[in-house]
Amino acid sequence: MAGEYGLKVVVAIVVLATVSLGGICGVGAQLHHVVGGDRGWDPSSDLASWSSNKTFRVGDNIWLAYSAAHGYIAEVKSKEEFESCDVSNPIRMFTDGLDSISMDQEGLRYFASSNVESCKNGLKLHVQVMPQSHQNPETPNPKIAIAEPKSSLLAAAAAGPTTPSGSTRLTAASLILLSFGLLCYVMGI
Repeated sequence: MAGEYGLKVVVAIVVLATVSLGGICGVGAQLHHVVGGDRGWDPSSDLASWSSNKTFRVGDNIWLAYSAAHGYIAEVKSKEEFESCDVSNPIRMFTDGLDSISMDQEGLRYFASSNVESCKNGLKLHVQVMPQSHQNPETPNPKIAIAEPKSSLLAAAAAGPTTPSGSTRLTAASLILLSFGLLCYVMGI
């Protein structure tokens, strides 16, 4: 069972790498968030802390990688259902173990474990979806420099970050390295 769960996390990372390669080629500016990071949707993930520094925008996707041992994932309608872990009348139930959810409109969305005990222990997530940000077409996407003189590096550091606080844009190289590292971890290498 644990091997199947680990495989789902690896598949999520590989899919994200593939999708991100499309984004680098100019297909889109959406972000992909693997809920819970490398642990996925798991009681040990501390989903509230994980999401606290993330910015979710219209057009982004969240990926849920989970084991049925902790319950399926329900999207519920209201804050009250979310807080009380009432999943008796969900908008949608996710049962595949690996799901991609498009953030297609602004507003709050609530996700909770169908296992009430797990939900009450923090296995739930609320997402505030913000409007899509628009980048000035005359401003090129930030690039990663391989080697620059010190003065250029200091100027770049002084300019500050180019992505919104709390969100991360992974490059193809970093996603490939992340996928390889996760694969090594899962295989016990």
